[in-house]
Amino acid sequence: MAVGTAGRLWARIGTGLAIAGAVGLGLVAMPAGAGAAPNLPPVSPEDLVASVEKANPGPLAGTVELDNALGLPAVPGVPELANGTREARVWSDGAGKGRVALPSDQGEKTFVSDGTTAWSYDSTDRTATKKTITPGEHRPEAADPTRSAADAIARLRTTSTVSVDGTAEVAGRPAYELVLAPTPTERTLLREVRIAVDSEKRIPLRLTVLATGSADPAFEVGFTDITFGPQDASLFTFTPPPGTTVKDAPQGGPDRDETGGARPTVVGDGWDAVVIAKRPEQGQAPQGGPDLSRLGTPVNGSWGSGRLITTAVASAIVTDDGRLAAGAVPEQVLTEALAK
Repeated sequence: MAVGTAGRLWARIGTGLAIAGAVGLGLVAMPAGAGAAPNLPPVSPEDLVASVEKANPGPLAGTVELDNALGLPAVPGVPELANGTREARVWSDGAGKGRVALPSDQGEKTFVSDGTTAWSYDSTDRTATKKTITPGEHRPEAADPTRSAADAIARLRTTSTVSVDGTAEVAGRPAYELVLAPTPTERTLLREVRIAVDSEKRIPLRLTVLATGSADPAFEVGFTDITFGPQDASLFTFTPPPGTTVKDAPQGGPDRDETGGARPTVVGDGWDAVVIAKRPEQGQAPQGGPDLSRLGTPVNGSWGSGRLITTAVASAIVTDDGRLAAGAVPEQVLTEALAK
């Protein structure tokens, strides 16, 4: 996930960036549904990673299931972060156009990209946001739904021990289990990330995050069904329904993210990277957003004072001077990053 995207998420949800920024889980992307382990030809970790990097599955559609046990606090306006199981539908034309539909109890959130313009639409309050896509920009909400897993491999590979641990059946398709475990020098709350790679298409079908000291996944997202082939072109266009309130998203820049706010900074890399962003000013946070100053427990140090928020796989500090620091790391790594 790009730093600007991570900063935008943190401005809304605080703790979520620790997962999204450090492990690449902020995207509803790679995705579950498993069966018996199939017999597949042996493959080396290096060859499997290389094949994922070169994979080009073409057009596809599928249902994605997300099983969240992160222990995040309830966040108004972002119900998909709360513990539980949720589903989404995804479509991709294989060439930069895409659609994601996230149903909720109140309605549906829809993200659509035609390659040049990205739309987000919330049927609950009938609002839509439009953004022009700059050349080369990756729109995670509506791009190839397997790309984020490949991005996670690229980010974590140099600080990981990489192995292939057997096979699995995901969404009715045989897959290899690629495992990335942090090297001993990485200070992280995570034990490993497992990615089920389609044996034919070599795209990620499921991603599982395991925290240190726990045998149960803290987070799992994967396809429960997937089909490959041409998709209806009308899926990748969007016309706001009558009565919709439409607004243009702010354009980013060298020092500004897509919301117009200052871009966050990243301290460190790999598993113990920490993202530091400026917290939205009072009155500038999204409507219905949480009061982050009331979450967690009080902490202080040479960097100042604030509140510590922890989950199974992430921690964050909301400082009294308006900063947010987060990562899949223990508190000490956050405080060291804030002190730099």
